[in-house]
Amino acid sequence: MNFKNKNVVVTGGSKGIGLATAKAFIEAEANVWITGRNAEGLKNAEAVINNPNLRTLVSDTSNLKSIAELEQKVAASGKKIDVLFLNAGIASFAPIEHATEAEFDAQFNTNVKGVYFTLQHLIPHIANGGSVIFTSSTNATASTLGSSIYAATKAALNKIAQVAANELADRNIRVNIISPGPTQTPGLENAVPAEAKEYLASLTAVQRLGKPEEIAKAILFVASEQASFITGTEIIVDGGVTNFMLK
Repeated sequence: MNFKNKNVVVTGGSKGIGLATAKAFIEAEANVWITGRNAEGLKNAEAVINNPNLRTLVSDTSNLKSIAELEQKVAASGKKIDVLFLNAGIASFAPIEHATEAEFDAQFNTNVKGVYFTLQHLIPHIANGGSVIFTSSTNATASTLGSSIYAATKAALNKIAQVAANELADRNIRVNIISPGPTQTPGLENAVPAEAKEYLASLTAVQRLGKPEEIAKAILFVASEQASFITGTEIIVDGGVTNFMLK
């Protein structure tokens, strides 16, 4: 897939799926902006990708002022966004009985409020015929123990994306959802202990965790002209977790 001279914005692009996707777009000759919460993480991403077509911006998705600054930077560039990958998100897990207000607020502020208002601010800067992709999760439709807050945020994202697909259809902007299963990312490393990762891998049909690069390939497909008749759709990239658990 060729994205030569296309302009791509990846939120939460300094590590994990976001970084792998930014790298894949760069390799497909796109111009890529990535955002992240801290300068050090973005500096590391720059070193990994090492390409002049990459630009970075410190931006905290949970902060509306920071989102407005991202919009200002995009507007000042004078370039329309061809692909907006709304990837920034956080996760923590606890039973409902023990979940805290702080955990609830942090996840909803980043995963829902932040994504919603990032989309709102950037809609005027998306090119007609562009593509918007949300990172959701198989947790949005599963009922995994301890995932009530995280799962609720991702379920909310799915509905926002579906509504956005209808609202932006008159500009031929496609909006889709990528829902990864358990994937070997820094976020997973921080959220669950080693034994939990082994358990998650055992839930997949392929008996392993996914790789960020595998998720990135699905994202590039959905963003490409090869997916021109796909919008308002959730693409599940989970190593067969859903089917394997139901068999």
